[in-house]
This record gives sequence, C-alpha cells and structure tokens, in this order.
Amino acid sequence: MILNFKINHQILIGLLLIFCLTIMLFPSVAFAGDINSGAKIFEINCAGCHANGGNIVRRGKTLKKRALKRNGFDSITAIDQIVTQGKGNMSAYGDRLTTEEIKAVSNYVWQQAEKGWKK
Repeated sequence: MILNFKINHQILIGLLLIFCLTIMLFPSVAFAGDINSGAKIFEINCAGCHANGGNIVRRGKTLKKRALKRNGFDSITAIDQIVTQGKGNMSAYGDRLTTEEIKAVSNYVWQQAEKGWKK
C-alpha cells in the first residue's frame, strides 16, 4: 500500500511539473480557453467603444499596441487595472466582471494588440 502511494505521489509530481513547463513554454496554448472567453467578454462589454481595437470616444486612446505603450498600458497587469478601476472616460468594470473575466479580457486585448487586431 505504501509503495503505491509513493508511485502515485511521484506521478503526481511529474504531471505537475509537465503542466508548469507547458504553461511557461507555451502560454498561448495554456490560455486558449481564457482568450476565447476574453473575446466573448470583449464583444459584450468593450466592442461598443473599442471595435477592432479602436476608440470611438477618444481617438488617441485606442487598444493598438503603440497607443497602449504611449498611454502606459503596455502590460496585461496595466490593462487589468484600467478595466477594473476605469480612468477618465473609461468605465470601471470591477463591479460588473469577476476577477477571472477581467483577466480573460485583458489577455485577449493584449493578444490582439500584439497581432495588430487582425482576425
């Protein structure tokens, strides 16, 4: 009985290591579900003002990579923060979306900015 526990314990540790390495080496694969849900959340909550990464309210405040960098939102963490707290004309969504939904939409925005918002 103890031998089986040790083998199972070793297998569990091995699988955990493989999982961690997969996330580190292939983050786009690990977060594919996150990106898909992020796209849906974006479509429902953000696309009205930010269709295709643009901005119908303020021209210079787009979600394009260059504008994100210029405006200090050049990381997923920074995008998380503005989605959560809002700023200026940007509404806060911290009371409307869960932490997981905010992370999903922030990852989606960052990925789209990296791709130039091409479908």
